[in-house]
Amino acid sequence: MNITAGLYKGRKLITPKIETTRPTLSKVRMAVFNVLQAMIDFEGKSFLDMYSGSGIMGLEAISRGFEEVVFIDKNPDVVKTIKANCDLLKISPKIFKGDSLNVVPKLNKNFDVVYIDPPYFGGIYEKSLEVVKASDIIVVEHAVNIDFSAFEVEVQKKYGDKFLTFLKTKNRM
Repeated sequence: MNITAGLYKGRKLITPKIETTRPTLSKVRMAVFNVLQAMIDFEGKSFLDMYSGSGIMGLEAISRGFEEVVFIDKNPDVVKTIKANCDLLKISPKIFKGDSLNVVPKLNKNFDVVYIDPPYFGGIYEKSLEVVKASDIIVVEHAVNIDFSAFEVEVQKKYGDKFLTFLKTKNRM
């Protein structure tokens, strides 16, 4: 797994040695950040990697210039891997071990960008969207249909069997 662009482009990272994570493919990561770059300037912005898994999305965000990146995952082995990758890059972002649905409200912060890619099972997406609904841009990687009716769908792209959906809260300017 390598970072695709930015300050740490090409840097090889450690991949978690558990089967429950599915690191986002490089072409999908590039697409996410290309769309985001057309929407906002990354300088001075915050990024939440809500279900971090391998941590690659948050690490890409750091590499591409986001000022603040927060990682959340409940698996202790995954958190260790994220910390090891941060050590490799000599960076020290905020990393939380816990259930994202419980951790995010305690952060008491609205992020400029939230990336949501939880384990693919029903119900978690809607709950996740509820706890981050005040954030500026929400990117959801999903393979199932989700009720996005509370949001404006800005962009939606399909990659194989999964979708990337970029959302903004309705009536928010």
